Order: sequence, then C-alpha cells, then structure tokens
Amino acid sequence: MSRFSTQGRASGGLHPAWIVVLAGISAALHVGKLPPALPVLQHELGITLVQSGFLLSLVQLASMVLGIGAGLAADSIGLRRCVIIGLWVLFGAGLAGGFAEDALTLLLLRAAEGVGVLLTTVPAPSLIRRVVEPGKLTKMLGFWGAFMPFGMAIALLLGPLVIAGVGWHGWWWLTAAPSAAMALWIHVSLPPDERSSRSLRGSGAPKWPARLLQTLRSSGPWLIALTFAAYSGQWLAVIGFLPSFYTQSGWTGALGAALTALVAGVNILGNVAAGRLLFRGVPAVYLLWAGFGAMAIGAFMAFSTLTEGLPVVRYMGALLFSAVGGLIPSTLFGLATKVAPSERTISTTVGWMMQWSAVGQLAGPPVVAWFVGRVGGWQWTWVLTCACCVVGAMLAMLISRRLSALHTHL
Repeated sequence: MSRFSTQGRASGGLHPAWIVVLAGISAALHVGKLPPALPVLQHELGITLVQSGFLLSLVQLASMVLGIGAGLAADSIGLRRCVIIGLWVLFGAGLAGGFAEDALTLLLLRAAEGVGVLLTTVPAPSLIRRVVEPGKLTKMLGFWGAFMPFGMAIALLLGPLVIAGVGWHGWWWLTAAPSAAMALWIHVSLPPDERSSRSLRGSGAPKWPARLLQTLRSSGPWLIALTFAAYSGQWLAVIGFLPSFYTQSGWTGALGAALTALVAGVNILGNVAAGRLLFRGVPAVYLLWAGFGAMAIGAFMAFSTLTEGLPVVRYMGALLFSAVGGLIPSTLFGLATKVAPSERTISTTVGWMMQWSAVGQLAGPPVVAWFVGRVGGWQWTWVLTCACCVVGAMLAMLISRRLSALHTHL
C-alpha cells in the first residue's frame, strides 16, 4: 500500500485516487459548460459559428502551448501542489468569467481556465500511480480516463436548466464552485509532497532540461501524443456541436440537452472498460483499433445523407462514436506509464500527450465549423472524422511495434 493511501482514507473516508478523479471531473465542468451556453452567447454577443468553434476550443490553448511545461513543473514542484494550484486557477477564472460583459474578456478567461485544466489534469495520472496498489493501477486509470466525459455530461445536462433559471453568468459561477471545494478537499486529504520534491532536487535526479530532452527524444511519448490528438479533436468537435446539430433537427430544449449529455456520458463506458480489459491482458493496440473503428462507423451513421430520414439511427451512431471511442483515452493514459523513458518523466510524458490532445481540441471544432460552412451542412462531417480515425489506427500500429521493441529489450 502506498504511503498516501492509509492517510487519505482516514481523513476523508474515500480513497485518495477517487478524490483525484473528482478533481478531474470538476476541471472538466469548465470545458463542458460552454456548449449549452453557445446559443445564448451567440445571441448576446453576436458571435459566428466559426467564432463559437474557437471559443469552444480556446480553453485548450494553454494546454497546446504549455502542456509539457506543466508536466515538468509537476515533476519538479510536486504532484499534489500542482493539482491544487490548478484548481484555484479554475475557480478564479470561472468566478471572474461570470462578471464578463464582452467577448474578449470571456475569451481571455477561457484561456486562463485552460491553464487551470492543464495544471489539474497533467499530474493526476502520476498522482494516482502513487496512491494505488500496482495491481489496481490499470483499472483506476480507466476511471481516470472517464473524468472528461463525466464532467461534460453533467455540464451538458444541467447547463440548459441552470442557464434558463439564472443566465449564463450564474452558470459560470456555479461551475466554478466545485473547483474550490476540490482544492480544499485535496489539501486536507492528501499529505504534502514537499519531501518528494526535496528528494528529487537533492538526489542527483535529472533536472528539467534533461527530462525534457529525454522525453522528446523518445518515440513513445510522440506516438501516444499524436494518437490522442487524432481522438480528441474529433470527439470535442462532434460533442461540442451536437446541440447546434440537434437544434437544426428539431430536438431543442431539455430533449436536445438530455440527448447530448447521454452521448457525452456513454464515453465513460469505454474508458472504464478499457481499464478492465487492459487489466485482463487485452493488447492495447486492439482497444485503440476498436475505438477508432467505432468512431468512423458511428460518425458515418450520425451525419451521412443516407441516414437523413432516420433520426434514431443517427442518434445510435453518435452513441457508438462516443461509447466505444472511450476505449482510446484510458488506453493511452495506461500506455503513458509504459512508454515514458524513465520513472522521472511520466508526468512530462503525460504533459506532452495532453499538449497534443489540446492541439486536436483547438483545431477540431473550428475546422469542422469551417467545413460545414463550405459544404453547406453537416452531411460530410464523417469524412473528416474518418480521416482522423485512419491516422489514429496507423499510429496505434506503430505504438504496438514500440511496445514490442521495449519488451524485447527488457
């Protein structure tokens, strides 16, 4: 049992790994709070569809620029401290966002929220690794991989109801509160990590430039990072624009919100299943291929003109896209601990993976919005998603070869 586990249970009655997962969910609320607010923001601020795409993905800008830096910082200043800082940044930016009165202020604060999401989520897999028994790691990382769809589903379901009652400003304040609560919970439930940080600095361990070069010179971190980008860009684009797509299809109000929330929520099933399947010895490459294959088929069912008069088939396609696609993120989080070039570079590797995930999420929604505008509708969206799936499947094959080479050397 790790040195954190017993103390964490005693202070809060909940295993510290679950507290870290809850912190991730509170961060995901900041990502998911925007889609249900887009119609109101478009009306009040007059933003276009493409501008909405940038607003949707701008929270990932900090991750795109600073992802690997957050990993280096977490390895240097301490995992727990980094998560707490990130949660307070999210709280402050969310609270201030509720007072925004123009688009520019909101955009800047969305970028600040991106920093908070980054600082909260990058150290989390390494922190979970420290507080769970080795035999339970893959299962727990499966639950961790579900933090984003779970938070998104809550936001998509509750957002329209809250916005209708208190407006989007109140919605911003409400989603900020859990971040403050989780920062306090982690502060009192997980012991400080100063000792580990001091030992890192004083033990002759590699300093951050060496860890950075070690990570970037290894092919493993690059492969999982690019694979995450191929997944995340299309997932956020599809989920983010589903409310707009369903509005055009006549599924408005509570119905559209519930349908979209369910599509985001079923992604949890794939994430949890991936952890269990990896624990049982199913090769990671099979899970990645299954995920990308299902996303390609699901997107075709959801957007193709062949299903235009079949709303139930379209909705089933969206569910397939998200549910089985959920195999991918948990598998990649699990692989990060294996392909990292050393024990000291796990958080740096996760940061690099999150950085490229953010590249996909920043580019995906605007590209899809631009493409929809060019072709005059959503009917060819599946072409873009299938292209991402082909790239992801090819990268998965290279990851499999990399793992085989590592096993041979061992």
